[in-house]
Amino acid sequence: MSKKYTIEELNNCSKQELMLMIVSMQEQMTKMNENLENLIEQIRIANGQRFGRSTEKLDTMDEQLSFFNEAEYLSEGAEEVDLEDVLPRKPCSKKQKGKRDADRKDFPEEPYDHNVPEDKLDGVFGKGCWREMPAEEYKRLRYEPASWTVEKHKVHVYVGTGGEHQDEFLRADRPKDLLRNSILTPSLGAAIINAKYVNSLPLYRIEQEFNRNGVSISRQTLADWVIKCAQRYLTFLYDHLHGKLLACPVNQADETPVEVIHDGRNAGSKSYMWVHRSGEMYREQPIVLYEYQKTRNSMHPKEFYKDYKGILVTDGLEQYHKLDRELEGVTNANCWAHARRDYADALKAFGKDNVKAVKNAIAYQALARISTI
Repeated sequence: MSKKYTIEELNNCSKQELMLMIVSMQEQMTKMNENLENLIEQIRIANGQRFGRSTEKLDTMDEQLSFFNEAEYLSEGAEEVDLEDVLPRKPCSKKQKGKRDADRKDFPEEPYDHNVPEDKLDGVFGKGCWREMPAEEYKRLRYEPASWTVEKHKVHVYVGTGGEHQDEFLRADRPKDLLRNSILTPSLGAAIINAKYVNSLPLYRIEQEFNRNGVSISRQTLADWVIKCAQRYLTFLYDHLHGKLLACPVNQADETPVEVIHDGRNAGSKSYMWVHRSGEMYREQPIVLYEYQKTRNSMHPKEFYKDYKGILVTDGLEQYHKLDRELEGVTNANCWAHARRDYADALKAFGKDNVKAVKNAIAYQALARISTI
């Protein structure tokens, strides 16, 4: 802390001493202003991260909608649709009469006949003084929730009553169970996996939905079915897709921490879900594989990509850059989405009122160029 002078001490100072004091104070003021600007920038960035939009893009993405206002947002400008617009149609090279109805023959139709009783017609027009005109026809689409059916299997058994096969048993072929001695059927297993991993419903919500339909299956049982089906049937598909993924010239990888309760470790221990997917340009048949690991060690991606020959797009994590150095066929490329974060933070430091400064900033120009990639 600098010394605080009294008026009497300043009066006794020489001109040279006063000049040195002023220069020293100017340097201190300059340093304080720099520190103050840095603190203001840090506060703006922190506020932006805490209260602002979670995006480094110049414009908010339409897909990132609030759970609560999604319906209100999407309903603006909505138009009513015809039945022909929502049901699937087979592609047709040339128009044919009645083709729309033929294409939708797989959808069951129920006729509803809305008629006028004859006594009412006679009361309005006079007895017999009327004739029927062509009826007005229209269609509506009805939805029925999932239905449940109990499959009652009966396996017939026969026994020989004479000859060389006397007292021998013959049992009819029994369909194999998806899981041994389990009530689970392929359709039920597919519905559970689809609800959880396609529609993002947690198991407790699936349990509640089943209960509302009068079917009581605990979430523990649902979890056991999912795990066993994955181990028994989907492991082969995972290995097949892994080979397909390694054949792609460009892939992407990232990892995120996950919390696992029963992991044989202390509560709060970090685990990681490593995500591997085909490059962004492979849109026809994209491949996304999840790999659970207890650590963030570089040996995990090294093992996954040990046979890979191509470009791996990642963030700046050192574990990925080690692959570039230790695996001969892997070339590491950094991700633009991560690169633009620093530019976005630089713009947030300007504050909301400095619009002109933001437009002229190099960071703004960099974000504009990255958005065109």
